[in-house]
Amino acid sequence: MGALADKAVENHKSFYTCSGAVLCAFADKIGISEAEAKSISMPYAGGRAGKCGAIMSAEHVLKELYGDEADSKIEEFEAAFIAADKGSVMCSDLRGKVPGSCRACVTDAARILEEMIQSNQ
Repeated sequence: MGALADKAVENHKSFYTCSGAVLCAFADKIGISEAEAKSISMPYAGGRAGKCGAIMSAEHVLKELYGDEADSKIEEFEAAFIAADKGSVMCSDLRGKVPGSCRACVTDAARILEEMIQSNQ
């Protein structure tokens, strides 16, 4: 994993929400502070938006980085996440059913996001 994905995992180990762990790790990439990232990510936490919060935060980063091209990037991201033995992007499908649940989702979401950003630079 890369440094940003590692940071997201460390954030989650330090009791950040799934969404906060990912968005805070990538905050510098989209030009926001960690405090702003925590605030923005709160509505995504715990699957409140339906999708996994880690995914919602990763998709927020993609929207900020890619603007009009974000929809295709999000489709690519979700396909990669599902293919990483997750089977879904919905929190209710993942929580308690995926080994390591939230931590595994943070890990894969951050890893895939970082790989996508690096391959598009």
